[in-house]
Amino acid sequence: MSSQLAQVHTRANQGVRAPLVIVEVHLSQGLPGLNIVGLPEAGVRESKDRVRSALINSGYDFPDGRITVNLAPADLPKEGGRFDLPIALGILIASGQLPADVTNDREFLGELALSGELRPVRAALPASLACKESRSALLLPKDNAEVAAMVSETTVIAANHLNEVCAYLQQKITIEPTKPTAGFQGHQYPDLSDVQGQEQAKRALLIAATGGHHLLLFGPPGSGKSMLASRLPGLLPPLTEEESLEVATIHSLTSCSPENLGQRPFRTPHHSSSSVSLVGGGSIPKPGEISYAHHGVLFLDEMPEFSRQALEILREPLENGEVVITRSKGQERFPSRFQLMAAMNPCPCGYLGDSQRRCHCSPDQVRRYRNKLSGPLLDRIDLQVEVPSQSIQSVMEHSSSMTDKSTQCSDGFRNRVVELRNQQLIRQGKINSQLSAKALFDACALGDKEKKFISAVSEKFHISMRGLHRVLRVSRTIADLEGSNTVQTAHLSEAVQYRQFDRTSGKAK
Repeated sequence: MSSQLAQVHTRANQGVRAPLVIVEVHLSQGLPGLNIVGLPEAGVRESKDRVRSALINSGYDFPDGRITVNLAPADLPKEGGRFDLPIALGILIASGQLPADVTNDREFLGELALSGELRPVRAALPASLACKESRSALLLPKDNAEVAAMVSETTVIAANHLNEVCAYLQQKITIEPTKPTAGFQGHQYPDLSDVQGQEQAKRALLIAATGGHHLLLFGPPGSGKSMLASRLPGLLPPLTEEESLEVATIHSLTSCSPENLGQRPFRTPHHSSSSVSLVGGGSIPKPGEISYAHHGVLFLDEMPEFSRQALEILREPLENGEVVITRSKGQERFPSRFQLMAAMNPCPCGYLGDSQRRCHCSPDQVRRYRNKLSGPLLDRIDLQVEVPSQSIQSVMEHSSSMTDKSTQCSDGFRNRVVELRNQQLIRQGKINSQLSAKALFDACALGDKEKKFISAVSEKFHISMRGLHRVLRVSRTIADLEGSNTVQTAHLSEAVQYRQFDRTSGKAK
């Protein structure tokens, strides 16, 4: 047998990127065997057995000589079964069972079953985005096609079996490219009209949705904090095509077929979650909950019950909108521009200040409970709102007095949020919560009266410079809701009211 060489292009998975990998297959004389080099992980090394069985069970000859498979570049770690299909095609080309030019301008991904069937792989969407840049067609398992076809500029060819792939490459059959999904079905979020009373909390929820602000709700158990939090995604505008791609890209890293494509994420990690599960990590960096909540909502229920380390590590992503994970093999950046929604009780037993139940906590217990949330972390939360308990009688009276619940439904509020966010984008190119310091003062343009007011309030309540910026961002959003072109004293006063949280008593100052 003469020495033969074949090359097939594929993509690795490195964070949200998909670097090009060239699969080089060399057949030569020698003792029969298949050796894979190029920094393969265990799952890649095991592909030699899957590929051999898949080729034989699909009716092809497995070469008897020595087979060397090189995954270039050699310094890039490779993991998973995504290289099975390109390795199999490389062996078929090198052994003369397929023409050498059938892989031109095409890239391949897919894990092989022993029968030759194609199984889906993770991170198909980053590979599709990379193929868009290289102007290559992408051939992959059918179960990955819907996600990969979200990139409308990429030609996505889907197959179920190795025989189907080879027949297509030899032009024996025709496979139509997978078309992008025409539109995503709307998700039925819980409706805001289900919440009885709590008008101040609803007002804060609307402000948070309009400007993209972080929100903390505190109050006794059963007052409706979790119920209010679950209504926030229904108030947010639909994802744009670019945002949908970013969200789907992150979710495709750990799922072959991500669910709820095109919908804003709503992540609710348990309070026992570690810092790694929240921000991501591992020897090969993987995203955490804050990245899965990108362009969506991260809801931390019972916030003081999370570990102090897990909460403090959120400070940088809250400011920068991304998380950087550094390991000995390199550094990965994951987008993490989420909206934080948190809920907590006023004390360990939950009934401090409640008019219906008596609190049994000592001042020291309340202080220790409150001190689990550091000042710098609270400083990054724009809105801090009390959700008091309500009597059954007041709830029933409020329910009977509402003649038209449609005025309180999420659809009406969401339409208003969409309109106001469009105004913000036209005015300043981004929503209010993302304004830089310079752009913020340009957008607010306070008059002399407002400057004196905010200076006096900042001195009285010891508001930091970061806190001042967040007050101005919230007041800009309040002014938008009121239809005002300028930020006035009333808007500043309401914004300050949402930040005056007493960490000792759990009450607004």
